[in-house]
Amino acid sequence: MRAILIGNAGDTDPGLVGHAMRRLGWSFTERIRESHSAWPRDTDEPDLEGADLVVSLGSGWSTYWDDVAVPVLAEQRLIRAALDAAVPVFGICFGAQQLSTVLGGTVSRAARAEIGWCTVDPALESGTGAPAAMFEGPWMQWHYDAFTVPSGATLLAQSEVGPQAFVHHRSVGLQFHPEATESIVAQWSRDEGADELAVVGTDVATLLGETRRELDSARRRCDALMTWVLETAGFGR
Repeated sequence: MRAILIGNAGDTDPGLVGHAMRRLGWSFTERIRESHSAWPRDTDEPDLEGADLVVSLGSGWSTYWDDVAVPVLAEQRLIRAALDAAVPVFGICFGAQQLSTVLGGTVSRAARAEIGWCTVDPALESGTGAPAAMFEGPWMQWHYDAFTVPSGATLLAQSEVGPQAFVHHRSVGLQFHPEATESIVAQWSRDEGADELAVVGTDVATLLGETRRELDSARRRCDALMTWVLETAGFGR
């Protein structure tokens, strides 16, 4: 089984998500957002090249920034092509915002940023649809935007800032980062990232220390979460 993995240049490490998926027999074909003009096409439409799943990772971009509108729209067209072909989509952070947008939702600036290890709460409407692992510990967050849950989707998890997880048929969107490893968090914390941490009242050393403490638990929870994501997408054990 093969997934298209969409990410930004230098930031396509699927981390714990990739580890869980590879353990279950998955491989990845990368598509870099900045190189969207080189993505395979079938006439005028994005070519999925027989992929079984699309995984859209986070980004330092916002979906509504004018200066990245062309690659953002290219990714949205690929997501739409996947959904039209009954290929499920798994979106993480920016990827979930892209999925929401394609399905008719909206993305806007959140009331405040969520940066660091944060818990998420079950949504009342979710019933038993969300896996227990989603709520058994904190997840890494690093975002300034929030999405709305599109029509026809079910909200599974939320925080004070906004929706955190939704499911739409076989596709799943998560605002948090189940893939986060120490190396991924260290990369995000460099340069401007360190300044962003200072704004929310923390620093690189503190965040990396937290990450090291949470990592074993996060790995176990991510394994369980990805089993659920893939089962939701139609791929059994």
